[in-house]
Amino acid sequence: MANLQLSGVSLAFGARTILHNVTVRLGEGSRAALCGINGSGKSTLLKVIAREIEPDSGDRTLSKESSIAYLPQTIIVPAVLGNRTLLEEAQSVYPVSADESGVLGAAPLGEGVAEDGTNPTRSQGVWAGRSEGEASPLIHRNQNPIPNWSRDKDISIVLTGLGFTAADFARRVDEFSSGWKMRIALAKTLLQKTDFLLLDEPTNYLDIEARQWLLKFLGTFKGGFLLVSHDRFFLDNVINEVYDLFQGGLKRYAGNYSAYESQRKAELDELSKRHAEQEAEIKRTEALIRRFRYKASKAAMVQERVKKLEKMERIEIPENLKKISITFPPPPHSGRIALTATGIGKRYGEKTVLSGLDLSLDAGERLVVAGKNGAGKSTLLRILGGKEAGYAGSVQYGTGIAAGYFSVESAEALAGGQTVLGFMEEDAPLALLPKIRDMLGAFLFRGDDVYKTLDVLSGGEKSRLALLKMLTRPLNLLLLDEPTNHLDIWTKDILLDALTAFAGTIVFVCHDRAFMERLSTKTLYLDEGKHALYYGGYAWFMETRGEAAGATGGGIKPPPSGTPAQRPGNREEAKRLKAEERRLKRREEELIAQIEALEADKKRAEATLSRPDVYSSGEKAKKVQAEIRALEAAIESATSEWEANARCANG
Repeated sequence: MANLQLSGVSLAFGARTILHNVTVRLGEGSRAALCGINGSGKSTLLKVIAREIEPDSGDRTLSKESSIAYLPQTIIVPAVLGNRTLLEEAQSVYPVSADESGVLGAAPLGEGVAEDGTNPTRSQGVWAGRSEGEASPLIHRNQNPIPNWSRDKDISIVLTGLGFTAADFARRVDEFSSGWKMRIALAKTLLQKTDFLLLDEPTNYLDIEARQWLLKFLGTFKGGFLLVSHDRFFLDNVINEVYDLFQGGLKRYAGNYSAYESQRKAELDELSKRHAEQEAEIKRTEALIRRFRYKASKAAMVQERVKKLEKMERIEIPENLKKISITFPPPPHSGRIALTATGIGKRYGEKTVLSGLDLSLDAGERLVVAGKNGAGKSTLLRILGGKEAGYAGSVQYGTGIAAGYFSVESAEALAGGQTVLGFMEEDAPLALLPKIRDMLGAFLFRGDDVYKTLDVLSGGEKSRLALLKMLTRPLNLLLLDEPTNHLDIWTKDILLDALTAFAGTIVFVCHDRAFMERLSTKTLYLDEGKHALYYGGYAWFMETRGEAAGATGGGIKPPPSGTPAQRPGNREEAKRLKAEERRLKRREEELIAQIEALEADKKRAEATLSRPDVYSSGEKAKKVQAEIRALEAAIESATSEWEANARCANG
């Protein structure tokens, strides 16, 4: 039986300990995730297991005749050489027969394969380690002959599952984008007949359909795997154990990701209690030291307390367990209709991606735009955000709408010598300035990271910073294209909590299913120029398609009439909800009119106060100032009621 074990492994880079006495055990059928905050050393540990990096101490044991296939988080050199087609690149995983050698070549993924099969540049590509006793890691290839029909069937299943079309098979690999090259790297890893898979962020470049296919593939994989992923739904449905890496130490938890989170929460509660008790003890001791420091008769006692503090092992709460909440500026007042799109159509050459799309969103709705890769999701968001030209139809914002648009591409414009902290503080509302450091920390800019200049930021850092910057502006319509990219689960939860509390309207594209299900209240599904609007969140949308358990089907299916509350058996409840919704909408309109009238009265009072005959008279000025304060209090009260009413109206 295949087994893989790391025992007592330690590794340090300079003064920083990355791994300390780490033990990992994987066997046939292992379904394990490696978790930890960004920068904790997850990728480093995978490289140690895969023998990309040699540890300072410890042992690695791999059973005889067993093999490992490793997919790095990124490929430093081009994922493939580019002189072959996609099909030929996939076929290169398999043994090369004499009649094929002139066609396929013998180069595996990555450069520099020596005649003995070793790969001097293995850190730049996918490779597989053999069992103990071999001189160096080898690219794993099937050593037993496999019939061409079986080989090509496997290749077709994997490539189409990861989103490639039959037409892509004949395309040269260098024609694909870097994201699709990472899919090719993943495909080649999965095609290897190996005993263990080490996958570092395999879902990063996958849309939700490809993620669903990968979930099924791993569910039937006979070997064992250890993976890193920031997709909660994916982890919950594919793993049964979690290794948590924190401050160099590794701890194992049985169960899926949600079970791990539950156990970690219980640990945090206990840790927080002990931390609070220790902090209270430290304060008492420091107060005693300050009180008696200069009394000779108490010198021995003071010295004893000082030594006690110095020797005390301080309790630290892990960053990924701290509950941080961030709030964004309240959205400006707006009318009932947030956005109306009529007859939207868009073509790229001969391909129609959008056709005759009509859409109307009420203020406070949260629409998720779903569909396969290339269905037009990002195109639609660019159109709605005014970032796309040459389309048919029209887009109109409602009264008082202030929109913000985010995409990974929009982050690429960030440049210059300004620091991250300076960039965030610039133009930030005064009320948010004291919170900027915490907000940056929540978005993974910690410590000295806030003093980095925009020029040196990575693509992922720019994306996180651009998203956070947009969310600090007073907006009431957010158009978000892949906002969870480059975020770990901890940061996704912080963002999700903030967006859930946001009282404005949200239209978003996302490939994180848990995020989609929790945030959405309405679903627009796109497929090959067609579209369908579902009056329910993404979870209900999947249920109506018969996909609650995770299956995905192609094509547009007509949405059921009405909302989830209007299914058979719930009509009376639906009537009650509809009546309550109408009452809330009427009250919302009344409050908006009231607020507008109060603000107009306040402006008139402020204009009166600026008149010389008023501000020069103490009695008159005092009377007008009192009127202004009363109006401000009335505006604040009406605004609070409006916000509470909006939350009720939006469920």
